[in-house]
Amino acid sequence: MDLDTILERVLALSEDNDWEGAVELLRDHLDDFKDEAAVHCWLGVAERELGLEGVAYERFKQALALNPEDPYILSTAGNGLAYFDDADAEPALRAAALMAPQVAVGRLLYGAYLVREGLFEDGLRELKAAREIDADDPQIAYELGVGHALARDWDRSSDALGEAVSLDPDDGWARLVFGLVLLESGQFEEGAGEILSGARIAEEDVDAQLAASLATAAVGREGVAYEMLERARTRAAEADLALVTDVEDRLDGGHGAAREMLMEDFAPDLLRTRLNERP
Repeated sequence: MDLDTILERVLALSEDNDWEGAVELLRDHLDDFKDEAAVHCWLGVAERELGLEGVAYERFKQALALNPEDPYILSTAGNGLAYFDDADAEPALRAAALMAPQVAVGRLLYGAYLVREGLFEDGLRELKAAREIDADDPQIAYELGVGHALARDWDRSSDALGEAVSLDPDDGWARLVFGLVLLESGQFEEGAGEILSGARIAEEDVDAQLAASLATAAVGREGVAYEMLERARTRAAEADLALVTDVEDRLDGGHGAAREMLMEDFAPDLLRTRLNERP
């Protein structure tokens, strides 16, 4: 089997979310194509999807060690290293953006990296360039919203995140972040609604359920608040049960107590964590 055929099959498997099949196929042919950066890069992507982060990191390192000139490989492997705060991420991502300035993913991932490093002006410039290339990509709109939020420009962030949600209404993560940013911008009712919508979509996300519980309690929707609390309780790991109990105590204390916990502790911490999650 030649390299192009292998990569085409891997792409098809990835579109079906069959990451185990992709890993098996790539590992079976790794010795045959050990000098091909694309094989190492794709294997890293597939292994990371299976939760094998440490192994994936080594694949991305190997891909870059082969000195690829493909901007997609550079940006993907560079982004994989960024997840581990590896200093080699920046030159790879920068090279991809400079080598192919009309490739949206390169500008996107470089911009996403820069804003999380606190380089907001440069990062936002890259993200805006990516949006000009592909205005219909919800991930670009989302990352632009993240960049503005990290720069604490809540109005521009909510505009971009609202665009991301309209482009992909079924993305529970983006809806939750949108709702949290709306809270920061003073749009409490709207924020609570988006948080609830995001939690209903991302039903296995315990933190989203708890945020929705507090937010709906704070706006007087006690029945929904306790419903979301129970959703969190049934999905929570043992380590999370103490937090579930704390939220329940706040609900029992009334909407003022729920709002206080949401705005002073829970929402800011959750937003900060989600914003720093790399693509």
